[in-house]
Amino acid sequence: MKPEQELANEQLETIEKNACASDAQADLSCSTRNKRVLFVVLAAAWVALDAFTKAQFHGGVVGRVVFGPVLGLFDFRLIHNTGGAWGIFSDSTFALGVFSLAVCLIASIYFFIASKHMNLFETVGFALVVAGGIGNAIDRFLLGYVVDFIEFAFFEFPVFNVADIGVTCGFVILIIGLIVDFSKGDESDKEATEADKMRRDREGNK
Repeated sequence: MKPEQELANEQLETIEKNACASDAQADLSCSTRNKRVLFVVLAAAWVALDAFTKAQFHGGVVGRVVFGPVLGLFDFRLIHNTGGAWGIFSDSTFALGVFSLAVCLIASIYFFIASKHMNLFETVGFALVVAGGIGNAIDRFLLGYVVDFIEFAFFEFPVFNVADIGVTCGFVILIIGLIVDFSKGDESDKEATEADKMRRDREGNK
């Protein structure tokens, strides 16, 4: 039988491990909640910003440059887009709206399920992509077209809006987040391999 002191030490270690596990679980839960709050707040703010900017141009003369060029970079020119970028899927605005909402719904569900494993970049990326999709879908259902008004002045490119910026930047930020996760995974694997090697070395020297 083990001495009473050893048994007491083992019990104390078990209690400490359980306490640490509980603290880690609480921290993870808090972090997950914060990421979900950030997702909702950022997505809602971006949808509101998109709606506000579109309202400044809605009702204007289609095709006319309202303002610009700004710093020689872009003009503000109102376009009613019933399709996708570069005129693809022209006059399919309702179907594109349904598709956008479906993608946003799937992306949101996936985020809330997997959010505890996501970093800040992935959280922001998902929020902007979903917000952009919702912003343009609202236009498609309420107006029958998307209000685009930002046009590059120095090269040929489809006219776009704040929702499109959200989708594009969101994808870029999301990719950055995935790269960060991949890099951390490699570092963890290396540390685990080194720890395993050290353990085997110690066992071999006994």
